[in-house]
Amino acid sequence: MSTAPTISAPVQALLNRGIKFPCPFAIEVDESVDPERIAPGVIIHAGCRIAGSGTSIGPGSELGREAPVVIEDCQLGSKVELKGGYFSGATFLDGANMGSAAQVRPGTLLEEEAGGAHTVGLKQTIFLSYVTAGSLINFCDVLMAGGSSRKNHSEIGSSYIHFNFTPHQDKATPSLIGDVPGGVFLDQPPIFLGGQGGLVGPARIAYGTVIPAGTICRQDILERRGLFAPPEVSKGARVFAIGIYRGINRVVTNNLIYIGNLWALKAWYRYVRVRTMSADPFSRACHSGSLVQIEGGLKERVKRLKQLAEKMPYSMERARAATGEDLPPPIQSQQKALAGRWPEMEAQLRSGPPAETGAAKRDAFLTEWEKTDAAAGHTKAVGALSLSARQAGTAWLQEIVDSASALWTKI
Repeated sequence: MSTAPTISAPVQALLNRGIKFPCPFAIEVDESVDPERIAPGVIIHAGCRIAGSGTSIGPGSELGREAPVVIEDCQLGSKVELKGGYFSGATFLDGANMGSAAQVRPGTLLEEEAGGAHTVGLKQTIFLSYVTAGSLINFCDVLMAGGSSRKNHSEIGSSYIHFNFTPHQDKATPSLIGDVPGGVFLDQPPIFLGGQGGLVGPARIAYGTVIPAGTICRQDILERRGLFAPPEVSKGARVFAIGIYRGINRVVTNNLIYIGNLWALKAWYRYVRVRTMSADPFSRACHSGSLVQIEGGLKERVKRLKQLAEKMPYSMERARAATGEDLPPPIQSQQKALAGRWPEMEAQLRSGPPAETGAAKRDAFLTEWEKTDAAAGHTKAVGALSLSARQAGTAWLQEIVDSASALWTKI
């Protein structure tokens, strides 16, 4: 005799709260989930699994419309759509969306209406508002900005890869596509990364850049509004020894600028976004979650840069053993400097920027920000800012970025 299916107590608690389950018998909800952190009216389709005391799902959100969804300790704002895949330790602000077969891991923050189509992998990745990824994408260790709306947004073409692991087996490879000081004001030219291509980290890409489809970019692009034409790759085999580094100035500089941008984004959330993300418990959970993702990114970047610094003595020793000679003096000076100065740099990076960095410009910006209509939503409030307020805010955040890059003087 068959037994009638039963609904688990956690699922029943959500049903009682008004969450919509088209098939409540096919849902798993862990006991760690707080029903009060899931808004009435949220739609959760069959096959979904939800866990984690940190999980919060805002009103109008929908999970699993295309395929089952697994959520672990994620924060979702209002009208977020996660259509299928695995999502762990990530934060999605209002209107963010991801298609089927996504894998989104800790350190990931998608701001308003940012998202991706099917089969997108993200980790330690931040998309500012409206940034859009196509399908079949692996895009870890990146911060990307640009654009002003859903119709005018930065784009990552399908089948794109951010290469974030080197032959030397290090991951000091974060790439900055756009930046925080300009990107948070949602008025910068969009960036286009053409499909079936890739970016080798660590790289910096300026606003307005177009990288054609089928292109691998291995360099910084610091001139705005340019069409990238890759240089010819030299043919033929060359000697390469794993563990023997060459010049590291660009790598260290790009890492510190990236860290500075995370510092700036953290300040933006503490001083600015808190005002537009405090209206209800779901917004507040997203604000807290965003700061967790940013802080996680900072810890990851310092960890990876430390690992690079610790490889420098071996690099110099291995070069001497392999060739009988020291590395060229300019290269050796760079590697010695990073190894020798790292303890002091690490302490400064872990403590963050001085508290009053850019304070005068910050306060000038906040004077106007406090007069905007927070109830209209964050993107509309930002859109209402005057040019002078944007300039003051950008200058404040840029001072924070510069305080990080100043920790390394090129050798």
